[in-house]
Amino acid sequence: MDTIKKADQLRLILGDQLNRQHSWFAGFDEKIVYVLMEVRQETDYVLHHAQKIIAIFAAMRAFAQELQEAGHRVHYLKIDDLQNQHGIPLNMQMLAQMYGAEKFAYQAPDEWRLDQQLSQLASDPQLPGVMVDTEHFYTSRAEVASFFSQRKQWLMEAFYRSMRVQHHILVDEKKQPIGGAWNFDHDNRKSWPGLPWEPADNRPRYDHSTLWDSVVAAGVKSFGEPQAEQFRWPLNRNDALQQLQHFIQYALPNFGEFQDAMSSKAWRLFHSMLSFALNVKMLSPREVVNAVLDAYQEQQLPLASVEGFIRQIIGWREYVRGVYWHRMPHYEDANYFAHQQALPEWFWNGETKMRCMATAISQSLQHAHAHHIQRLMVIGNFSLLVGLDPKAVHQWYLGIYIDAFEWVELPNTIGMSQYADGGHLATKPYVSSAAYIDRMSDYCKGCHYNKKLRLGEDACPFNALYWDFHHRHENLLGRNPRLGIVYKQLRQMKDDDLIALKERARYIQLHLHKI
Repeated sequence: MDTIKKADQLRLILGDQLNRQHSWFAGFDEKIVYVLMEVRQETDYVLHHAQKIIAIFAAMRAFAQELQEAGHRVHYLKIDDLQNQHGIPLNMQMLAQMYGAEKFAYQAPDEWRLDQQLSQLASDPQLPGVMVDTEHFYTSRAEVASFFSQRKQWLMEAFYRSMRVQHHILVDEKKQPIGGAWNFDHDNRKSWPGLPWEPADNRPRYDHSTLWDSVVAAGVKSFGEPQAEQFRWPLNRNDALQQLQHFIQYALPNFGEFQDAMSSKAWRLFHSMLSFALNVKMLSPREVVNAVLDAYQEQQLPLASVEGFIRQIIGWREYVRGVYWHRMPHYEDANYFAHQQALPEWFWNGETKMRCMATAISQSLQHAHAHHIQRLMVIGNFSLLVGLDPKAVHQWYLGIYIDAFEWVELPNTIGMSQYADGGHLATKPYVSSAAYIDRMSDYCKGCHYNKKLRLGEDACPFNALYWDFHHRHENLLGRNPRLGIVYKQLRQMKDDDLIALKERARYIQLHLHKI
């Protein structure tokens, strides 16, 4: 902690702005104090997974120590500091008075609520502030909206191709895609047969039990398993870089073809596990993409794996951020289907007879992580089919996943998973019966429910819910060209069969606690 020596400027660093390569840190100025704070404002706005709180606080503390060791002045407010006001504006005003600072600077927040809060604080003539860029993303906040301003639909594929050309990624001198195709999704949809086995988890282990004890003592509420004494998420940039290299060497070769696969025997499979490090800015998307491209050239990695991974970074990640800033501040209230069902209690403990849901939720509670297909086609699929309140689903996703920050999670949940925006982001609802889950996983084996049955107490709930969902929303979805086959099949059903399916679906909706 600094002695109280006057400072001209305070520079605020948020918990997801741990970018050691930011230009702020290129030089030294003893009249600048960098401020990091652990505040109840951020722990309490939704209920967070214990590991998410630990990971962010531990990384913030490590970052502050690194800055101090490099010669920068740092003021760090811990969760249990007596002077901590537990709100960013109050703390900044207190520290400005303490240091005699007359201005402050902050990096552009990635969340709307913080952007509004800090913008208001910066307009105070008593402590004027200036916002600078985070120097992290490929695109600006408004760039995606600008790209689609003259287009009828916000199709990610069009944006992704433009990014490939603009940044000369996997294109030739004629700006055509390497390999003759812009994406290789058709090669990336295999179920996992059990081999090759997922790479060893090489992430370091940390003991954050003292930190966790202080969080609990401060009264912060959470859920999920803390695993504080054997903590596996990266603490700093060095951890993240090692994880990146491990992924490229051992997992990326198999990432492509198995990226949609799910297994109860291997929860990581061939996923990078880098999203937390990226989203708190330990790593930049450019260095991740460049490292993958270098490995592609040097090691002749499968193009389908390389392209599929890069598409997630320069395509989807930048795209959903653009959607977020275009649709805020009311995006979280979108509810196209007027779904109102409350989340069942087993979303908080994983205790359901559906093996797919129990596995995906229990994994999330244990590790604060699930990959995109578990989030979309298991948990999100069921949530949409049964009619859960999309805002409640959004808040659950935002809290449970370690990589979930609103700018990336909200569009993925409201738009992609729950279709609550009516198709602004997705071209159709991403729902399925048990058949898809069975094809892409081993979850149906040993399940209480029969994946082949539509009716009866032993029938998989996904089956009746699937047909009932499309039937009850035919006025909203019946003309969707991507659902033509579904509605053709529905219209061919006998009335008695359709009535029975609807009755089974209603039973499930009314007895979620027993499913």
